[in-house]
Amino acid sequence: MLVEILRLALQALRRNAMRSLLTVLGIVIGVGAVIAMVTIGNGATAKVTADLAKLGSNLLMVNPGQFGPGRASSDAKPFNSRDIDAMRSQLTGVKAVAPLAQMSATVVAGAENRIVSISGIDNDYFVAQAWAIASGRSFTDGELRGGRAACIIGETVRSKLLGSGDPIGRLIRVGKVSCEVIGLLEAKGQSSFGTDQDDTVLMPLRTFQRRISGNTEIARIMVSARDGTDTAKLQADIEALMRERRNITTGKDDDFSVADMKQIVQATSGTATILTGLLGAVAAVSLVVGGIGIMNIMLVSVTERTREIGIRLAIGALERQVLAQFLAEAIVLSLFGGLIGIVLGLSLAGLGTMVLQVPFTVDPSIVLLAFAFSALVGIVFGYFPARQAARLNPIEALRHE
Repeated sequence: MLVEILRLALQALRRNAMRSLLTVLGIVIGVGAVIAMVTIGNGATAKVTADLAKLGSNLLMVNPGQFGPGRASSDAKPFNSRDIDAMRSQLTGVKAVAPLAQMSATVVAGAENRIVSISGIDNDYFVAQAWAIASGRSFTDGELRGGRAACIIGETVRSKLLGSGDPIGRLIRVGKVSCEVIGLLEAKGQSSFGTDQDDTVLMPLRTFQRRISGNTEIARIMVSARDGTDTAKLQADIEALMRERRNITTGKDDDFSVADMKQIVQATSGTATILTGLLGAVAAVSLVVGGIGIMNIMLVSVTERTREIGIRLAIGALERQVLAQFLAEAIVLSLFGGLIGIVLGLSLAGLGTMVLQVPFTVDPSIVLLAFAFSALVGIVFGYFPARQAARLNPIEALRHE
């Protein structure tokens, strides 16, 4: 019985192949759009989460000033080396406390030059940032204390200024300072914010302060917690210590901020997931539009085949058989559209993730949900035309021209 109903449905659809194809198009676009949007969105979420995780899930960023409406000014006084010493001696559960001072400067090597982000650091920076040195070495204690002009460069600086050869031992000019390259950082690529992380030059903090920036300011402190340390407690300890050091009395707002990267990762991932869901919901609207198209075509089909329906009813066909035939036609249209939509959606998602350089993250549940929804669209929007066909009066149907 079921096989016969499906055979009749396919015969009816083949008789109007072009019309059936155009009807299916709405479902194809709907399913394809949902799968493509959600897959690309999931890939973007995975990339942002991975990029933020590279900064360290147990990392806290301490910045001078606060940001946002009604918050303290962002031009608060910067940190200094005594703040670093206090954190290292008074905080517990800390793996590394890394000072960071930054500015942009022109870097010259031979006939090549480019503007690069220059950072003054110490060796704790490599621990806090989980950034390995691909070749060469880190700074010695003598270089950190004495302010020697040694530098470690990123992959982009090497390729743009020094070519493909070994950069160790080469001399570059950072601003007006001649600097020996002692190390090459492991390539990290672009961050989720679009900046090239490898376009950087690292120098000992004292060298940077004396010969590049001309001051003793520290723009940021990165605190890396040991595994198992409660970062919320560590954050509270940092805030208490900095309030004491910056002479902030009770009742006054902090003139600094402490950000837990774990919380930032969770918040960013949650926001990206919500945006992906909204994109999928918007794309799902086209599925409903496709369902309306199916209902419209099925109503036209009922009108065109009124005499055929009358003959079937007159020779003994039951109403439920006529209902099942027309409902089967609507479901076949939607399922056929759903299958094509899956192929189209995955293809578009693959192309989109390749262009955007994000992971191709397929969620099987979304694919199944989109396909099931396409079947539901066929049932819901095909039922009314099928019921109308089944309830035709055989005598009136036979008289229809």
